[in-house]
Amino acid sequence: MGKYGLPLAFVWLYLYSFPYFPEIHSANELPRVYLTRAMVEEGTFAIDSGVARWGTTVDVSQASGHHYSNKAPGSSFLAVPAYLALRTVKALWGAGEPTLAEMLWAFRVTTGVVPTLLFLILLYRFLARFVPTARARRMGLCGYGLGSMALTYSILFISHQLSAVCIATAYILIVWVVEDGRDARLLIVAGFAAGCAPLVDYQAAFAGVPVAVYLLWHLLVGPTDRRDGASTYRSIALASVGAVPPVALLLLYHYLAFGSPLATGYDYSQTFAHFHQKGFLGMTELRWDAFAGSTIAPDNGLLVFCPMLVLAVPGWVVMVRRKLYWHVGVTVSVVVIYLLFISSINFWRGGWQIGPRYITAMLPFAMVPVTVAIHTACRYWPARAAAVALVTVSVVVYSVSCAVFPHFPEKFKNPLYEVIFRLIWHDLAPYNVGWIFGLSGLASLLPCFVVLAAVLLRMAVPRRLHLRSGVVGLFLAALIVIGYSAFPGGGPRAERAYQWITTVMPN
Repeated sequence: MGKYGLPLAFVWLYLYSFPYFPEIHSANELPRVYLTRAMVEEGTFAIDSGVARWGTTVDVSQASGHHYSNKAPGSSFLAVPAYLALRTVKALWGAGEPTLAEMLWAFRVTTGVVPTLLFLILLYRFLARFVPTARARRMGLCGYGLGSMALTYSILFISHQLSAVCIATAYILIVWVVEDGRDARLLIVAGFAAGCAPLVDYQAAFAGVPVAVYLLWHLLVGPTDRRDGASTYRSIALASVGAVPPVALLLLYHYLAFGSPLATGYDYSQTFAHFHQKGFLGMTELRWDAFAGSTIAPDNGLLVFCPMLVLAVPGWVVMVRRKLYWHVGVTVSVVVIYLLFISSINFWRGGWQIGPRYITAMLPFAMVPVTVAIHTACRYWPARAAAVALVTVSVVVYSVSCAVFPHFPEKFKNPLYEVIFRLIWHDLAPYNVGWIFGLSGLASLLPCFVVLAAVLLRMAVPRRLHLRSGVVGLFLAALIVIGYSAFPGGGPRAERAYQWITTVMPN
């Protein structure tokens, strides 16, 4: 693909489809859109005008006689420049005010696509400290960027991926400062990124705990030859100064919208009050059905949709043998924290999603051991073939689903076959670049799928010596995807839901 082939392919795949379905009335996206518009046009956090114009959703809260988004506001704040730019362009062309579809596209690109594409560059460079081989890192990057929830929540105006970018960026910058001796002023940026994580998505704060422990231990308890009192407290101050503005902004938003710095939109949620207002952020007790349903269930299991994550376990073993204890500790802690979180919240299913979306923030941390395992597997062709297969299945599930219909309603027990492949078979597709050139249905998806196939082929067989492992890996991946057809379907309820989905697809 050449030096710029893979980056350009990522850009193409992230921007190609515009899965916009007005009839769905997205509960996760619309309140964020309403808030951005209200801040610019009306100077308020209340979203009454958006609700009156485009309709309410189940994720709207009511307080003091007004409607508010029940989401953390960070992604709506970040979308403000995009709204201003869009409004300016529309005014210059004399085209009226921005439409809902135009706002959604602009906000998705600004708060999801662009931050993730930039983060992929950062992550690729960071992984070099664990994996010197570029080909192994590229395979891991393909798995993360095209085969996980990172893709889903980059192309939608839903803040899970943006929060993952924030907290993982903080971790990377902290590592560069405390281990590599880079300019301590980077800690201001790291603190700002860490503070932005809960501003964007509340549960992202959980990942900040192991990251903060890592930083404080290295500053306060680390090797004496690498620290002194003045520089230690200066570093802590720099990180704190960076974190204060976004945290203060979040508390101010809560105060102005809900009357208290510690009150959130969930405290005033109407539709799901019986979920949100129990326990802390909905956490009550550990549930096996929540754990199994979020990890191994055919309809929503993370290890089913993204099987490359099983490589994290052997990756951690290799990291322990290499005495990378702190990085094992941080990445294991983040993964365990989020598995406990998703297993304890009473609304763990989270509505329409491709995998347990509430734990998206843990994925960049999991990619450290996953990429280490890929690098180790490349020493033996059967192990490499297995790694290629797991990454390829993940990419097929997420990339194809996001290009067609990035929502898996609960009614489906085998959504990959009951929704995605069936829509393709019935020649249905969302709006995408192909529509600009008069294509529709499957024909409009072909330019996307051709590039995706080229990426997978290049990943599997980067050089002639990888031909055997690459071909075997792709063959195994095909068998696994075909094997998913054996999962039972959702029956008549799923059939009725599918028929409704066909009515919301553009034609």
